Amino acid sequence: MNRFFWMREDRAVADTYGGEAHGSHKWGLPGASCSACGATWSGAGHYLPSVDLSQLPEHRAFEKARPEPFPEFVRLRELVRPLVAPDSQLPPGTGFGPLVGTAFGKLPAFAWIIDVLLVHREAVERLQAEELRGIHPCPTALRFRQKRPPELLELQVQPRGRLHPACVPLDVPPPCPTCGRHAFRRPDEPILDTASLPPELDLFRVSNFATMVIGTERFVDAVRRLNLDGITFRELPTR
Repeated sequence: MNRFFWMREDRAVADTYGGEAHGSHKWGLPGASCSACGATWSGAGHYLPSVDLSQLPEHRAFEKARPEPFPEFVRLRELVRPLVAPDSQLPPGTGFGPLVGTAFGKLPAFAWIIDVLLVHREAVERLQAEELRGIHPCPTALRFRQKRPPELLELQVQPRGRLHPACVPLDVPPPCPTCGRHAFRRPDEPILDTASLPPELDLFRVSNFATMVIGTERFVDAVRRLNLDGITFRELPTR
């Protein structure tokens, strides 16, 4: 049976390098205000840096983060729909296009901006040589202060697997039938839903808690063997 690992920033290692990166995606869906459940919300963890919205006549409507009434959110979401894969989740706050921002100093092989996963080009090429599945690097538009900056790429990580239903407290209401919001805290002891885990990917996000990035045992073994730093691994149970 495959083993799965929750991957997060190795803050101790990152601090030894002393560099930092800050940024956000060039475009994004707005937040949504839902009259059915009364919530105004925007999700995190859904990023499609490979998707270019510049061809849309209304591309400027995706440049400023803000909430919109749910019908307007739906209208904007459907403008984007033809540009993404048919099975793409597009919740409020989904980011598109390159990561725009600033960076300085040295960074580990894997660098993080909250839950956005960045990796040096050299590290990407070494991972791709391992024939790992689901490695989709995308250019960034980060501006470095130094004269010879590294080339940082963003890994586009698809939301696929899910947390097991046992991770959702019994007193949490079901998802809103209108906007889809399902608000629950990340459990201290996450469990992955075995039936939902994608057999074709070695790297993916948890679709009902997309800030969680998951790697298979194959991915973890490759990272350790290649001595790529900046990332920690915690094995998660499945059920």
